[in-house]
Amino acid sequence: MMRPNPLSLLPLFALLLSACGGDSAAGGGSGGGAGTSTGSNPGSTTTAGTGLDPSCVDPVDHTGDATFYAADGSGNCSFAPTGDLMVGAMNHVEYADSATCGACVHIVGPSGEATVRIVDQCPECKVGDIDLSPQAFSLLAAKELGRVDIHWKYVPCDVTGPLVYHFKEGSNPWWTAVQIRSSRYAIDKLEFKKDGHYLNVNRLDYNYFVADEGMGPGPYEFRVTDVKGHSVEDVGIPFVEAGDAPGAEQLPVCMP
Repeated sequence: MMRPNPLSLLPLFALLLSACGGDSAAGGGSGGGAGTSTGSNPGSTTTAGTGLDPSCVDPVDHTGDATFYAADGSGNCSFAPTGDLMVGAMNHVEYADSATCGACVHIVGPSGEATVRIVDQCPECKVGDIDLSPQAFSLLAAKELGRVDIHWKYVPCDVTGPLVYHFKEGSNPWWTAVQIRSSRYAIDKLEFKKDGHYLNVNRLDYNYFVADEGMGPGPYEFRVTDVKGHSVEDVGIPFVEAGDAPGAEQLPVCMP
């Protein structure tokens, strides 16, 4: 869970550390947790880099509390558990029905900073709060504190390779659910082409884009748009029930 409490702004363009997180245990709220890694999981978040152009970083400086829980990298975002536990659970309001799933945030705490990927929501956390894995929390402050003031901003995730399309178990040509993994920014929109026209696919609160009438047998042509307004188009994406289909492109780091 998290409690709003501003801190003095430390330089955002300092070294960004790895991150991704989930739920909450000591002194924290309860999130769910959903992880990140490379390839078929949400994407690795090692170092986001230094000296980022301002267009790469969200201008809003959020304030709140950090807590921690026993994260395993899984949770409401429906990502698979992963060994990368630099993860966090976003408060319910800013989770926004899974809109922030897969986003990376750079957090500054009392004695350090870290970058984590959002993999879950913390239902009882207040606006501005983020529930972290113990590994991420310990980079910000001593775990004995349990709850600390933080401020944070959205930043691009440091992923490698192209976008990955994960088809939910039970998907078929007549009911198709797709999740976007390994993205630099949170995803705003997924469209698939049918009869020469792109059709929007609704996103549900468990972080899948679901076509209730199906997308057909594939292969598919997808257009993905992130929250920064970047778009990529991938063609020839095969249907892989309960599996992954890598695309050919990755979203750009910053605005053009």
